[in-house]
Amino acid sequence: MFTGIVEELGRVESFDGARLRIGATKVLDDVHLGDSIAVNGCCLTVVATGDGWWEADVSQETLDRTSLRGIAGGSPLNLERSVKLQDRLGGHLVQGHVDGVGEIVHPVPDLRVRIPSALLRYVVEKGSITVDGVSLTVVAPLDDGFTVAVIPHTAAVTTLGHKVAGDPVNIEVDVMAKYVERLLQEIR
Repeated sequence: MFTGIVEELGRVESFDGARLRIGATKVLDDVHLGDSIAVNGCCLTVVATGDGWWEADVSQETLDRTSLRGIAGGSPLNLERSVKLQDRLGGHLVQGHVDGVGEIVHPVPDLRVRIPSALLRYVVEKGSITVDGVSLTVVAPLDDGFTVAVIPHTAAVTTLGHKVAGDPVNIEVDVMAKYVERLLQEIR
């Protein structure tokens, strides 16, 4: 479980399609093998660490369902360690399970993102949404996506400040909406 508050911008050091090595510092504090770290909103497991880097195995399933399939050496990555029960919940509850890949239509500060039509029903005004692991508040739901206002600080400390029209982004909708939908289906 994560909060959507990015702790650090890491960098792809290498990626062979199965093993991803990420350069980082802050997320390596007290990291252990088997820990979870969100990478652009995708929960990955630490399988190796070294001085200033860590590695994760990336399954074909993850590549098929996320924007990680398109990353290259040197690419910046949003990183967040899993939340501890005593931590503040600065964003919202984020699972690190990407629901789909969206596309940047208009960059920050007035970020507009196009998303798969199956996710549109989970997007509500002032609701929570995660874009590349960043917890954001929806300004306006649209027929094909949504808009969010990205403050300068968020643009500076996440990958969102580097994104341009056409760039893919990982989307995770609010898990609470999915549970409510499922419960209501069973009542019918």
